[in-house]
Amino acid sequence: MAKTGEIAAFALGEKKTAMVNLPAQFVTSSTADMKGQKYSDLVDYADNSEKTSDLNNESMNDLIDLKEQFSKPGYANRNSAVTETHPIFGSDKLNYDNHDISVLRKDLDEAQKNGNNIHELAFSIRGDWLVKNNLYDPETRMIDQNKLKHAEQEVAKTLINKGFNLPLGEDENDVVWFGVIHQDTDHLNMHLWFAKKSQETRPEMIKQEGKYKGQPIGVIPLELIEQAKRQFRKQLMSSQELRRHQEILKGVGGFKQEIVEAAPENLLNDRHAKAIKQIYDALPKDMKGRWQVGNARLTAGKGRMAKANQLTNQLLDDLFAKELKPEYEGFKSLAQEYDVINIEDQGVMHKRQHKWSENKEDELRKRLANQLYKHLAQVEDTSLNDIDQQMSELLSNVKKRDKGGITDKTKISSSPEEKKLPSKPLINNVNPNTTKHIGDQIPLRGGSFNKISRLWRQEIRAETNAERQFLRNQKKVEQEKAQEEYESQISR
Repeated sequence: MAKTGEIAAFALGEKKTAMVNLPAQFVTSSTADMKGQKYSDLVDYADNSEKTSDLNNESMNDLIDLKEQFSKPGYANRNSAVTETHPIFGSDKLNYDNHDISVLRKDLDEAQKNGNNIHELAFSIRGDWLVKNNLYDPETRMIDQNKLKHAEQEVAKTLINKGFNLPLGEDENDVVWFGVIHQDTDHLNMHLWFAKKSQETRPEMIKQEGKYKGQPIGVIPLELIEQAKRQFRKQLMSSQELRRHQEILKGVGGFKQEIVEAAPENLLNDRHAKAIKQIYDALPKDMKGRWQVGNARLTAGKGRMAKANQLTNQLLDDLFAKELKPEYEGFKSLAQEYDVINIEDQGVMHKRQHKWSENKEDELRKRLANQLYKHLAQVEDTSLNDIDQQMSELLSNVKKRDKGGITDKTKISSSPEEKKLPSKPLINNVNPNTTKHIGDQIPLRGGSFNKISRLWRQEIRAETNAERQFLRNQKKVEQEKAQEEYESQISR
């Protein structure tokens, strides 16, 4: 990141860097004390015009080390980086006046005197993302500072309340924080500094001597920083961009649910009988009842489940290439479209980093594989000989039927082109009186594979209904919260 020497002259047309970065750092009070530095120096108004000029003209990276910031009095509100007379803001106001700054300085001195760390996070935002979301006009070089500040106010709550083993403050008044927008580099930077005011006495928040479990004191977990970045982006996205994201995610979820609901009827039939028999034979029988894909991908090729996982993956390839081709292609296409959004937001991914679409497909395949293993576990061990014999008879009948030229609607075409596949799940189009199922040939504890297929579908529907009810409740809560906020603003 480079200092431009101008205000709001942000770089445009960048492709490899993330839309929003959020580096984090902290300094202990003992380190600052040892160097004779004060937390309050960050917001020191430099009355000496010569000192201000030296600081403003100094060639430096805007995201400098926090330890170095203290040696530059007035770093936060220096004239060369801001456009407002009162650029500092906090939890209650968007523009702190001189009285507010005086109170802020006292609170920062109190935090340092009580031996507490000071934390800094800096949102570094690309110009392209600001333009896309109507936050920056490159022609006039105007930015929507109020909207940016409101977003940081919300993110500050998340970081302060959830970034540590316990909330940083022991009550809402026990934390001092402030922010500022800097515009003198090729990316817009939004800084956030915060510290606990009272002396820390809670064991969970104090580093113990020797070995201890849990996150290191003072370090905000990476997953929480990523959550803060997502929260920040979501609040600042234009309604059009947010709607685009939601439509893609909704489409991916819709196709995934169609595949999950249609899978039982399309897997547990005679076309896949041989493949399912091979999978059953490959499953380690002494692990029965514990057949799971686990954390590895189906294609990982490791562990005692490796052979069964590999065969199941091949079975799913076949299913997605024929019976569920339209649904799978829709799922994959939309998921890859979301990959483009992620690259725009997060920059070019590392070679070993999996794309969002790859992770979603892996989740789908694992879910279908685990469901299949669960129901194969119902096959009676004492019936293995019968299974072999009856499976052979089944496959023989299938071959005879195909050679005989039977062309009724239950015959599976040899290629997708030969068969007109519907755009909706096939689950409602299967005729139970004309389709042979593996369960008609294999003895099971609870009956035939027909029964297993029905139970499988019932479980899926129950899961789906639970998910939908959860989403409806969540949406209701969000709507009620939005209404309360709106009424609160009206009453002010």
